[in-house]
Amino acid sequence: MKTAEEVFSKPKVELHVHLDGAIRLKTILHFAKKRKIQMPVETEEELRNLVICRKPSTLTVVLSKFSYYMPVIAGDREAIQQIAYELVEDKAKEGVIYFEARYSPHYLANCNVHPIPWEQSEGDLSPDEVVKLVNQGFQQGQRDFGIKARSILCCMRHMEAWSPEIVELCKKYQNDGVVGIDLAGDELIDCESYPGHVRAYEMAVKCGVHRTVHAGEAGPPKVVREAVELLKAERIGHGYATIKDPLLYNELLQNQIHFEACPHSSVLTGACDPDFTNHPVVTFKKDKANFSLNTDDPLIFSSTIHTDYRIAAEYMNFTEVEFMTVNLNAARSSFLCSEEKEELLNQLYEAYGMEQKAHDI
Repeated sequence: MKTAEEVFSKPKVELHVHLDGAIRLKTILHFAKKRKIQMPVETEEELRNLVICRKPSTLTVVLSKFSYYMPVIAGDREAIQQIAYELVEDKAKEGVIYFEARYSPHYLANCNVHPIPWEQSEGDLSPDEVVKLVNQGFQQGQRDFGIKARSILCCMRHMEAWSPEIVELCKKYQNDGVVGIDLAGDELIDCESYPGHVRAYEMAVKCGVHRTVHAGEAGPPKVVREAVELLKAERIGHGYATIKDPLLYNELLQNQIHFEACPHSSVLTGACDPDFTNHPVVTFKKDKANFSLNTDDPLIFSSTIHTDYRIAAEYMNFTEVEFMTVNLNAARSSFLCSEEKEELLNQLYEAYGMEQKAHDI
């Protein structure tokens, strides 16, 4: 029987981490000083106490934490490239060999939150420049730390006007670092009432852009159904509420829709019961659902991927085989092209002492 530390040392794949929720405290303070932006705190410890969520709260409270530090990073070329580079370094230290980080190019561009509908938003940078900068940071990080990083670009539910530009950026950089599109934000905003999101996802389908959607975290099961039926999502960000609708849950199991689960985050946002033994991930595991373990916002939740693995080991009785399965699930459900996906799976097979299964690709 291997120890938890031995299991955690195996290569890992992470599919759900927010770039702007994974910034180092030291980096925030550095750019605040460099850009002469006044912050309500001066030290790392003070900043940690300000932005980190330590006990179960609400998603609204958690999201409010971003407002303390995003003005320091958004709109600054050097800062954006650096946070991308540092995320690759941090994930390499955690033993992650491949990750997909998501972000809103408009937020990092420091765009006006009330743009003119259907026109490009004006900000300190263009969203296109942001994507280039993140790509550059990831590329340098990959060269220096020997792991692979890709981006998912986020549409925002309350900013319908940004979605056409997001899908265009996904198309433009489809073979240059960007692997998919996401929809994040208030799940109570019905996509049927916001046709811009639907059109963006329809275009993504036509152009072969991979699709994930935040759904079933704070919202009800119907948001998950909307994601898979209306937006044609291949993966669901979180998806915990799905188990409350047995018919929908069974459909997703049968169709192997991937759940990007984030156990630690789900409790701190108030999405799930604080008792991890009753967490939806336990049900996912029992039912052999297609799911992965992820950090979500490691800055806000003061976590690493090992935090979520430890929760899975201590409270959900994950075995080494189940950790292996979670990572194989993540690799198979990644948005990499077939050739790169095969390479990733081979890395995992070698690490776990397995022979490649021909039907995996």
